[in-house]
Amino acid sequence: MVAERGRGDGGTATRILDVAERLAQMRGFNGFSYADIAAELRITKASLHYHFATKADLGEALINRYSVRFFEALAEVDAAGAAAPAKLAAYAKLYADVLSEQKMCLCGMLAAEYPTLPRPMQAAVVGFFDHNEGWLETVLEQGRDEGSLAFAGPATDTARMIVSGLEGAMLVTRPYGDAARFQVAAASLLASLTAAADGSARASSRS
Repeated sequence: MVAERGRGDGGTATRILDVAERLAQMRGFNGFSYADIAAELRITKASLHYHFATKADLGEALINRYSVRFFEALAEVDAAGAAAPAKLAAYAKLYADVLSEQKMCLCGMLAAEYPTLPRPMQAAVVGFFDHNEGWLETVLEQGRDEGSLAFAGPATDTARMIVSGLEGAMLVTRPYGDAARFQVAAASLLASLTAAADGSARASSRS
Protein backbone atom coordinates (compact mmCIF):
# COMPACT_ATOMS: atom_id res chain seq x y z
CA MET A 1 0.00 0.00 0.00
CA VAL A 2 1.31 3.43 -0.95
CA ALA A 3 1.94 5.62 2.08
CA GLU A 4 -0.07 8.85 2.14
CA ARG A 5 2.11 11.90 2.35
CA GLY A 6 1.69 15.63 2.09
CA ARG A 7 -2.05 15.71 2.71
CA GLY A 8 -1.86 19.47 3.06
CA ASP A 9 -0.28 19.87 -0.38
CA GLY A 10 -2.41 17.70 -2.61
CA GLY A 11 -1.86 20.10 -5.51
CA THR A 12 1.81 19.24 -5.75
CA ALA A 13 1.15 15.51 -5.47
CA THR A 14 -1.44 15.75 -8.24
CA ARG A 15 0.93 17.66 -10.50
CA ILE A 16 3.61 15.04 -9.88
CA LEU A 17 1.18 12.28 -10.81
CA ASP A 18 0.05 14.16 -13.91
CA VAL A 19 3.58 14.55 -15.23
CA ALA A 20 4.62 11.03 -14.27
CA GLU A 21 1.55 9.54 -15.94
CA ARG A 22 2.20 11.38 -19.19
CA LEU A 23 5.85 10.35 -19.19
CA ALA A 24 4.99 6.74 -18.42
CA GLN A 25 2.40 6.65 -21.21
CA MET A 26 4.87 8.08 -23.70
CA ARG A 27 8.22 6.63 -22.57
CA GLY A 28 7.38 3.76 -20.24
CA PHE A 29 7.93 3.62 -16.49
CA ASN A 30 11.64 2.93 -16.88
CA GLY A 31 11.97 5.77 -19.39
CA PHE A 32 11.87 8.63 -16.91
CA SER A 33 13.40 9.51 -13.56
CA TYR A 34 12.57 11.72 -10.62
CA ALA A 35 15.00 14.23 -12.11
CA ASP A 36 12.81 14.50 -15.23
CA ILE A 37 9.72 15.24 -13.14
CA ALA A 38 11.55 17.68 -10.89
CA ALA A 39 12.92 19.59 -13.88
CA GLU A 40 9.52 19.88 -15.54
CA LEU A 41 7.75 21.02 -12.38
CA ARG A 42 10.70 23.11 -11.18
CA ILE A 43 10.71 21.49 -7.78
CA THR A 44 13.43 19.61 -5.93
CA LYS A 45 13.82 15.87 -5.94
CA ALA A 46 13.49 16.09 -2.16
CA SER A 47 9.97 17.42 -2.67
CA LEU A 48 9.19 14.44 -4.90
CA HIS A 49 10.46 12.03 -2.30
CA TYR A 50 8.35 13.79 0.32
CA HIS A 51 5.18 12.98 -1.60
CA PHE A 52 6.28 9.62 -3.00
CA ALA A 53 9.16 8.15 -1.02
CA THR A 54 10.21 5.80 -3.82
CA LYS A 55 9.53 5.48 -7.51
CA ALA A 56 7.72 2.22 -6.71
CA ASP A 57 5.32 4.22 -4.50
CA LEU A 58 4.81 6.67 -7.34
CA GLY A 59 4.17 3.85 -9.80
CA GLU A 60 1.59 2.18 -7.59
CA ALA A 61 -0.20 5.51 -7.10
CA LEU A 62 -0.21 6.04 -10.86
CA ILE A 63 -1.84 2.68 -11.54
CA ASN A 64 -4.40 3.15 -8.78
CA ARG A 65 -5.43 6.58 -10.04
CA TYR A 66 -5.55 5.46 -13.68
CA SER A 67 -7.59 2.39 -12.76
CA VAL A 68 -10.13 4.43 -10.80
CA ARG A 69 -10.69 6.76 -13.76
CA PHE A 70 -10.95 3.88 -16.21
CA PHE A 71 -13.36 1.91 -14.06
CA GLU A 72 -15.50 5.00 -13.51
CA ALA A 73 -15.73 5.33 -17.30
CA LEU A 74 -16.88 1.70 -17.53
CA ALA A 75 -19.51 2.38 -14.87
CA GLU A 76 -20.78 5.30 -16.95
CA VAL A 77 -21.08 3.00 -19.97
CA ASP A 78 -23.11 0.58 -17.86
CA ALA A 79 -25.32 3.36 -16.54
CA ALA A 80 -26.28 4.37 -20.09
CA GLY A 81 -28.08 1.04 -20.42
CA ALA A 82 -27.03 0.49 -24.03
CA ALA A 83 -27.05 -2.79 -25.93
CA ALA A 84 -23.90 -4.88 -25.80
CA PRO A 85 -22.43 -3.83 -29.20
CA ALA A 86 -22.71 -0.17 -28.18
CA LYS A 87 -20.96 -0.93 -24.90
CA LEU A 88 -18.11 -2.62 -26.74
CA ALA A 89 -17.82 0.37 -29.08
CA ALA A 90 -17.67 2.70 -26.08
CA TYR A 91 -14.99 0.48 -24.56
CA ALA A 92 -12.85 0.66 -27.70
CA LYS A 93 -13.30 4.44 -27.74
CA LEU A 94 -11.61 4.68 -24.34
CA TYR A 95 -8.46 3.33 -25.98
CA ALA A 96 -8.89 5.47 -29.08
CA ASP A 97 -9.18 8.62 -26.96
CA VAL A 98 -5.88 7.85 -25.24
CA LEU A 99 -4.19 7.17 -28.57
CA SER A 100 -5.52 10.44 -30.00
CA GLU A 101 -3.34 12.22 -27.44
CA GLN A 102 -0.31 10.28 -28.72
CA LYS A 103 -0.23 8.24 -25.54
CA MET A 104 -0.55 4.56 -24.75
CA CYS A 105 -2.74 2.84 -22.19
CA LEU A 106 -0.76 3.23 -18.97
CA CYS A 107 -1.18 -0.39 -17.93
CA GLY A 108 -0.42 -1.57 -21.45
CA MET A 109 2.90 0.25 -21.29
CA LEU A 110 3.59 -1.17 -17.85
CA ALA A 111 2.73 -4.68 -19.03
CA ALA A 112 5.60 -4.42 -21.52
CA GLU A 113 7.92 -3.69 -18.58
CA TYR A 114 6.27 -6.18 -16.23
CA PRO A 115 9.38 -8.23 -15.29
CA THR A 116 11.19 -5.07 -14.12
CA LEU A 117 8.33 -3.67 -12.01
CA PRO A 118 8.14 -3.97 -8.21
CA ARG A 119 5.68 -6.64 -7.05
CA PRO A 120 2.97 -4.21 -5.84
CA MET A 121 2.97 -2.60 -9.29
CA GLN A 122 2.84 -5.99 -10.97
CA ALA A 123 -0.18 -6.93 -8.88
CA ALA A 124 -1.88 -3.62 -9.69
CA VAL A 125 -1.34 -4.09 -13.43
CA VAL A 126 -2.81 -7.60 -13.29
CA GLY A 127 -5.73 -6.24 -11.27
CA PHE A 128 -6.42 -3.63 -13.95
CA PHE A 129 -6.61 -6.22 -16.70
CA ASP A 130 -8.61 -8.65 -14.56
CA HIS A 131 -11.22 -5.95 -13.94
CA ASN A 132 -11.41 -5.13 -17.65
CA GLU A 133 -11.80 -8.75 -18.62
CA GLY A 134 -14.50 -9.24 -15.99
CA TRP A 135 -16.44 -6.23 -17.28
CA LEU A 136 -16.15 -7.40 -20.87
CA GLU A 137 -17.25 -10.89 -19.91
CA THR A 138 -20.47 -9.46 -18.47
CA VAL A 139 -21.07 -7.39 -21.62
CA LEU A 140 -20.42 -10.38 -23.87
CA GLU A 141 -22.84 -12.54 -21.92
CA GLN A 142 -25.40 -9.73 -22.18
CA GLY A 143 -24.88 -9.66 -25.95
CA ARG A 144 -25.25 -13.41 -26.28
CA ASP A 145 -28.50 -13.27 -24.28
CA GLU A 146 -29.75 -10.38 -26.45
CA GLY A 147 -28.73 -12.14 -29.64
CA SER A 148 -26.62 -9.13 -30.62
CA LEU A 149 -23.25 -10.88 -30.20
CA ALA A 150 -22.02 -14.36 -31.00
CA PHE A 151 -18.73 -16.05 -30.16
CA ALA A 152 -17.42 -19.55 -29.63
CA GLY A 153 -16.44 -20.84 -26.20
CA PRO A 154 -16.69 -19.07 -22.85
CA ALA A 155 -17.09 -15.30 -22.65
CA THR A 156 -13.85 -15.15 -20.65
CA ASP A 157 -11.80 -16.23 -23.66
CA THR A 158 -13.39 -13.62 -25.93
CA ALA A 159 -12.96 -10.92 -23.27
CA ARG A 160 -9.25 -11.69 -23.16
CA MET A 161 -9.10 -11.57 -26.95
CA ILE A 162 -10.67 -8.11 -26.98
CA VAL A 163 -8.28 -6.68 -24.39
CA SER A 164 -5.27 -8.24 -26.13
CA GLY A 165 -6.49 -7.10 -29.54
CA LEU A 166 -7.02 -3.48 -28.53
CA GLU A 167 -3.79 -3.22 -26.56
CA GLY A 168 -1.90 -4.82 -29.44
CA ALA A 169 -3.54 -2.54 -31.99
CA MET A 170 -2.44 0.48 -29.97
CA LEU A 171 1.11 -0.79 -29.84
CA VAL A 172 1.36 -1.52 -33.57
CA THR A 173 -0.29 1.78 -34.48
CA ARG A 174 2.19 3.80 -32.46
CA PRO A 175 5.21 3.74 -34.83
CA TYR A 176 3.01 4.78 -37.76
CA GLY A 177 1.45 7.73 -35.97
CA ASP A 178 -1.81 6.97 -37.75
CA ALA A 179 -4.78 6.61 -35.42
CA ALA A 180 -6.87 5.31 -38.33
CA ARG A 181 -4.94 2.05 -38.18
CA PHE A 182 -6.22 1.50 -34.66
CA GLN A 183 -9.77 2.47 -35.62
CA VAL A 184 -9.82 -0.06 -38.45
CA ALA A 185 -8.40 -2.84 -36.28
CA ALA A 186 -10.81 -2.14 -33.41
CA ALA A 187 -13.81 -1.91 -35.72
CA SER A 188 -12.88 -5.19 -37.42
CA LEU A 189 -12.42 -6.93 -34.09
CA LEU A 190 -15.83 -5.88 -32.78
CA ALA A 191 -17.57 -6.38 -36.13
CA SER A 192 -16.53 -10.03 -36.10
CA LEU A 193 -18.69 -10.53 -33.02
CA THR A 194 -21.78 -8.81 -34.43
CA ALA A 195 -21.37 -10.40 -37.88
CA ALA A 196 -21.38 -13.81 -36.26
CA ALA A 197 -24.59 -12.90 -34.43
CA ASP A 198 -26.20 -11.72 -37.67
CA GLY A 199 -25.21 -14.96 -39.36
CA SER A 200 -26.68 -17.03 -36.54
CA ALA A 201 -29.92 -15.04 -36.70
CA ARG A 202 -30.25 -15.60 -40.46
CA ALA A 203 -29.56 -19.30 -40.08
CA SER A 204 -32.25 -19.55 -37.40
CA SER A 205 -34.79 -17.77 -39.58
CA ARG A 206 -34.18 -20.21 -42.46
CA SER A 207 -34.55 -23.29 -40.28
